[in-house]
Amino acid sequence: MADGPTIHDVCVVGAGISGLNALVVASGYLPRSARAVLVDARPRPGGMWVDTYDYVRLHQPHPIFTAGNIRWQLDAAPSHLASRSEVLDHLRHCLDVAAAKMVVDERFGWTYLGHLERDGLVDVELRAPDGSTHRVLTRRLVTSFGHQVRPNPPLSTTSTRIRGITPETLDLAAVRASEAPVWIVGGGKTAMDTAHRLLTEIPGCDVHLLAGPGTIFARRDTFFPTGARRWWAGTPVNTMAREVSDRFDGTNEAEVREWFRSTYGVGPVPDARDYFGAYLSEAENRVIAAGLRTVERAYFADAVDRGDGEVDMVDRDGRSRTTPAGSWIVNCTGSLLRSDHPYQPYASATGNVLSIQMRSSTFGGFSSFAGYFMTHLMFRDRLRDVPLYELDIAELHRKAPPVVIYASMVLTLHNLGLLIDTLPKRVLLQCGLDYNLWYPVPRQVAGLTRLLATHRRKRSHDQRTLDTIGARFGVRCGPIEWTAAAS
Repeated sequence: MADGPTIHDVCVVGAGISGLNALVVASGYLPRSARAVLVDARPRPGGMWVDTYDYVRLHQPHPIFTAGNIRWQLDAAPSHLASRSEVLDHLRHCLDVAAAKMVVDERFGWTYLGHLERDGLVDVELRAPDGSTHRVLTRRLVTSFGHQVRPNPPLSTTSTRIRGITPETLDLAAVRASEAPVWIVGGGKTAMDTAHRLLTEIPGCDVHLLAGPGTIFARRDTFFPTGARRWWAGTPVNTMAREVSDRFDGTNEAEVREWFRSTYGVGPVPDARDYFGAYLSEAENRVIAAGLRTVERAYFADAVDRGDGEVDMVDRDGRSRTTPAGSWIVNCTGSLLRSDHPYQPYASATGNVLSIQMRSSTFGGFSSFAGYFMTHLMFRDRLRDVPLYELDIAELHRKAPPVVIYASMVLTLHNLGLLIDTLPKRVLLQCGLDYNLWYPVPRQVAGLTRLLATHRRKRSHDQRTLDTIGARFGVRCGPIEWTAAAS
């Protein structure tokens, strides 16, 4: 059934960091009387933060995790790594700021089903919490699916003697009382958060790590120095991204990985192979590395009961190690880029629909930046004017996971350079997500000056790299062919 004759000015699907950036940007273009609809299947704003584990923390300083340039209301040092509840409070605040500038119809618990464009409007089909279907008519639609992160279930095992849990169901009291070993499966940020919590909350806990390929973490101390060191020490993340992009040519990810590991890397897994952009401090790494009983770059396959009452932890290659009955196994395997979302170009042929997802990514894995910059482009009616590259990050991740982060950096810098030449400079200056904001103003100015002075001459290298990635892996990578898209 139709929701009546109301025509909304914008509908945003997704209330995570990307969708809220889109909503906040839209509120800056629309009048106070404008009507917006915000749709999310979860019960509140926050995206993945709504249903993730309760001990998760931001892995970067909280002030540069925001929508638009909205300041945090949290009374904490800038270097504070915000907790789940603190992040959720801030994202609710961001929504409230947008809602103070226009009328926002909040539809939490609602599911997006699809949309059609006709007669200059977008007809959006939604499912309400009671199962009924509704239609919303809007002039513009932003579907912000981002990474579509959902919690993992416990690992399925043959054993009946192992206790499979997830970070969301980790019970410290039960683990402490059992005195049984804990096996963490996975080597990324979730695994490090879980190991650090167990080792600090339960001193002497028998914790083991089966880390898959292992993760190389970016040394937080280097990228976000604190105190007076912000004036002279450290490397801005933006500078590092340019260094990576200059070195990567679409074929030499192993070489770039080794350079990154020796220059900026940290982590408890020897010879780790993957880098996904997560941060870890040297202090956190010392606690984890010293506390883990064993660390293996191994791919867990199954837990199998033995005849003597114990359990074998079996790898994909057939290797195994023994653990007592009653041991815990925590599923900390990757949660990014798991869903198979259908392809949709980042912009429709009319420019009235913007899609922020990993099948047509314009900012790689950095979906919050896409929510901010691409919505500015949309509301200036420039989505079809700029030859941005779109990259199927999801397909690239299936075919070549180690390439994703380097490709994301090249893609981001290439498209950002085009947007710098298209959007007013104030759009760049008002982006509260900018990593350079961590540093004092003179260093911010130096970083911005360097970007403005070099982005055009770096463009040909970035395009060659992206073209190489597309051809090498057979993934969609390049500007949208608008004639084909419109036919």
